[in-house]
Amino acid sequence: MDPELVVPDKRLSLSEGAISVSGWNSSSAGTIAHMYLSALCRHFEKQLGVPVSMDTPFGELPQEVQQAILYGCPDKMEVVYEKEFAGGRFLSDFEGIVNNLERRYRESTSDWSKGEIEGYMSRTPCPACHGRRLKPESLAVTVGGLNIAELSDLSVKEALRFLRGLEFSPSQAIIAQQILHELDARLTFLLNVGLGYLTLSRAAGSLSGGESQRIRLATQIGSGLVGVLYILDEPSIGLHQRDNGRLLKTLKSLRDMGNTLIVVEHDEETMLSADHIVDIGPRAGLHGGQVVAQGTPQEIMAAEDSLTGGYLSGRLSIPVPEVRRPGNGKFLTVRGARAHNLKNITVDIPLGEFVCVTGVSGSGKSSLINEILKKSLLKTLNRARTKPLDHDGIDGAEALDKIIDIDQSPIGRTPRSNPATYTGLFDLIRDLYAATPDAKVRGYKPNRFSFNVKGGRCEACRGDGVPRRRHHQDRDELPLGRVRALRGLRRQAVQPGDAGGAV
Repeated sequence: MDPELVVPDKRLSLSEGAISVSGWNSSSAGTIAHMYLSALCRHFEKQLGVPVSMDTPFGELPQEVQQAILYGCPDKMEVVYEKEFAGGRFLSDFEGIVNNLERRYRESTSDWSKGEIEGYMSRTPCPACHGRRLKPESLAVTVGGLNIAELSDLSVKEALRFLRGLEFSPSQAIIAQQILHELDARLTFLLNVGLGYLTLSRAAGSLSGGESQRIRLATQIGSGLVGVLYILDEPSIGLHQRDNGRLLKTLKSLRDMGNTLIVVEHDEETMLSADHIVDIGPRAGLHGGQVVAQGTPQEIMAAEDSLTGGYLSGRLSIPVPEVRRPGNGKFLTVRGARAHNLKNITVDIPLGEFVCVTGVSGSGKSSLINEILKKSLLKTLNRARTKPLDHDGIDGAEALDKIIDIDQSPIGRTPRSNPATYTGLFDLIRDLYAATPDAKVRGYKPNRFSFNVKGGRCEACRGDGVPRRRHHQDRDELPLGRVRALRGLRRQAVQPGDAGGAV
């Protein structure tokens, strides 16, 4: 359980909602949470002899009070409750919000309830092994002065240099020879695809899409397969132009081993390195889907109908704008960013402009923008439960209203989700249909024209567009008695006594 996610903004007071977790909303007057926290403030005000108020910013409360709120107070304190029908006082200790969440997580049998509480958790290194995940006995074994955890913390390039510098006795060399040969080969493959900066212990989830794809590519090179058809979808994603040559050298080595490579790519250097190009176009939609030209890069450049060939040959070009937008004069400043490959850097980002962040692979672009700037602003502006990576702070956020993250994740989970529904266009289209004379005569409202509403949608496909086999009945087709029985079972599953209840 991460205290920084339980109290994401310490500038807020308890009465302003500094704590708003499952079952514990400090800003809701009259709730059990508010009663206990008020009692805690009164108790420590008497004990410490200093003002302790629900209106004091959480970060300015005495450390003893902050610890008691999060981890509990064994002292008996007077809790005052006032309800419309009754009121009174009683003495009670306080479990602590973190302890309460941990207990409910352990005791709950509901995946939904566990999932909600998991939103306040984060991965932290084990305090016993400090994230090395091995016993002291295992870590006591060293090769060349390094144990296995220390070797894993080296980058690919440093590990390769270390392994090549090892010296063994004749008998040890016989044992280590084959192991070192395999290690050298696999590390060299990673180095050749531009991943020499990655540490071997780096979590797979922190890798970018391009890095993950190149690791899979290095794995295939090491497998030594022959007669295989490889299909690569834009392997240069996330790769700086400086590293393109290494990637292309790797792809050519796969080809030279006796394999066939089909690469979907827009990169100029990749196209010029290809043995054969298939140019599909010329435009999207009705005019797309036809082969405009195919052949060697020289043949594509000579083809008059090929837009790709025009740009490759230099006949066509995109002019560089002569005037750039000045912006509004304000800046976002990220101070002391130090995550993954970032070395305690400070960056000024101008506001009111189209800003591009670029650099070689592994320079820290994603860490700076996605892991520090985005998560910090989501926490500050959107009050999201995010935990940015290490940095000293961000200045200038007061010039922004909110942050919107647009990434490459799917826009919807069901077949009924499409660009029209997602962008809100269908809301306007449904309003238009509901305004027609026929719809008014029949009493149709805009939701009558929704894919999700029974009666308005096509019942053969149930709004999916194609008939699909279903293993369970839809909820709206269950008999009324069955629905009532399910609701009764759901009410029985609620665990009494927990703050906020449990599902």
